[in-house]
Amino acid sequence: MDNKRIYLSLSQQSGFELEYVEKALETNWITSGGPNVNAFESILENFLADEPFVTALNSGTSAIHLALILLGVKYGDEVICQSMTFSASANPILYQGAIPVFVDSEPDTWNICPDQLEIAIKERIKKGKKPKAIITVHLYGNPYKIDEIHAVADRYEIPIIEDAAEALGSSYKKKKCGTFGDLGILSFNGNKIITTSSGGALISKSDKLKQKAIFYATQSKDEAAHYQHSEIGYNYRMSNICAGIGLGQIKTLEDAITKRRNNHLFYKDVFEKIKDVALFEVLNENYFSTYWLNTILIEPDSEKNRNQKSLRLAFEGANIESRPLWKPMHLQPVFKKYPYYGKKVAESLFERGLCLPSGSNLTSEDKKRIKEVIVNFFK
Repeated sequence: MDNKRIYLSLSQQSGFELEYVEKALETNWITSGGPNVNAFESILENFLADEPFVTALNSGTSAIHLALILLGVKYGDEVICQSMTFSASANPILYQGAIPVFVDSEPDTWNICPDQLEIAIKERIKKGKKPKAIITVHLYGNPYKIDEIHAVADRYEIPIIEDAAEALGSSYKKKKCGTFGDLGILSFNGNKIITTSSGGALISKSDKLKQKAIFYATQSKDEAAHYQHSEIGYNYRMSNICAGIGLGQIKTLEDAITKRRNNHLFYKDVFEKIKDVALFEVLNENYFSTYWLNTILIEPDSEKNRNQKSLRLAFEGANIESRPLWKPMHLQPVFKKYPYYGKKVAESLFERGLCLPSGSNLTSEDKKRIKEVIVNFFK
């Protein structure tokens, strides 16, 4: 049997990328911005279908940073952030000299808990520090409780930055993720459902905000014949080459979504009769997930040495990559001094959870090897 490495989520070429990259080279558009960038933004705007304005950037992290700047977050301000996420959701808060306030997950979607969110807001207001923004996350492609979270945010008039880095193609009540927040972000990192090699996007609700984002992303150059700068700027614009890759990738986005969701059906069949494992699934028909990564919770069995770690090592022994869930931000050394509101939902998920290989390029042979490891482990 072929023992090639099976990765968690590898990018997959569509076969259309080269024509756009070659055109960029032929026309000497090999810098930031350009025709491919404009075309990529336009296609994303049409795909999101809620009259958004998209600014293509060099990473999803850059998009979060610019979102904070556009919302006026400054030194000493407080920003609420979902604790169970990748650190890129929270790092830009510190870029601004602001203070992250972390909130626990709820067990249904694994995303930010509306009850704990409201507790956090009330407590921060009592302390004289009304949060300047809320960063929500669609974890692993699974939409958060949008109605409940936005009701809380609206009640206290706090804007939401919607981190849809893992959720391109996911939706809630048929509306695309990334379009619910005051500002939204996407990621096109190499492990995402489509990639631009590295890259991201900021989603806003007006052309004015889009143009302001481009201004900041291109070093905040004032209108002048010479180089003049009245505000701090950043080198965050997506390159024309990367956007060319994105134009090729997005042609097969729907196919990639179908393949990721088929992976979920494969895992559902595998785990159906394994009582100590719960495969994560969306809450109800209002939630549509791409299942960017398929995830499970394992009930530990000390007698049989069955837990998240031992299954991960069993996969590793077969040259198959799997990983624990994101370690919550409030448990990270770099963030341990900042406020946290909640119990131990995120912590428990981290201790029991595992991310499984979910790439769009999983073959039938790959799935056979994955299933063999699981069946042998739970014998």
